[in-house]
Amino acid sequence: MKLFAVLLLFIGNSFAEGFHFSSINFLTEQEVGRIVLPQIYSELGIVISITPLPAQRAQLSATSGVSDGEIMRIFSYGIENPTTIRVPTPYYYLETTAFVHKDKDIVIENKDHLEKYFVAKVRGVKHTNRITEGHSQVIDMNSTIEIMRMVDSGRVDVALTNTIDGLMALKELGLKNVIAIKKPLATFDLYHYIHLDHKHLVPIVDAKIIEMTKDGKLAKIVNAAEQKTLLSKYQTNE
Repeated sequence: MKLFAVLLLFIGNSFAEGFHFSSINFLTEQEVGRIVLPQIYSELGIVISITPLPAQRAQLSATSGVSDGEIMRIFSYGIENPTTIRVPTPYYYLETTAFVHKDKDIVIENKDHLEKYFVAKVRGVKHTNRITEGHSQVIDMNSTIEIMRMVDSGRVDVALTNTIDGLMALKELGLKNVIAIKKPLATFDLYHYIHLDHKHLVPIVDAKIIEMTKDGKLAKIVNAAEQKTLLSKYQTNE
């Protein structure tokens, strides 16, 4: 507790000034993060704002210091972007799942099977970049909506995205012919990243995430955020 108090004192007036982070637009897990992360910071008495951007722009904003970091990325993001610091404890997760046309004879049981097919993914998203690294038949699109349409029309064999994000896109489009494979190809923890200029925040935010995980508060906030995000998408599409 003494260390925590000293760290809070070290931040000083930054509490009042607030912080600004980037997120990736049009991805369901990022929308959940946009709800959850401000509540984590609120527990510390810190106000934050978040701007959704295309993935590559969000990364550039965070790594250059234009924003104070990104709200959530996978572990390897911190290795690739040393101007940001990973808050050590994850606060959410995502699954990488393949979506295919139900009438096509496509069998994908692991990530190596993707090499047989023409794959569409959202540009700049780290977990799908990682799982398709070295593959020759991959196309980048701007949104999950676009890659699902590509599968539905038969222009690609596979759409690769987060499970919940893909299911929401199918719901929005009303597509019945595109389905998720039964088992996700990978699961990734999601971490908050903070620019080096504000590295003093890292241990404080991490301690709060650990505390909220242990007392069950984080799970309740995440569940409520998921429900709110899904409800919002349903209402938008009605």
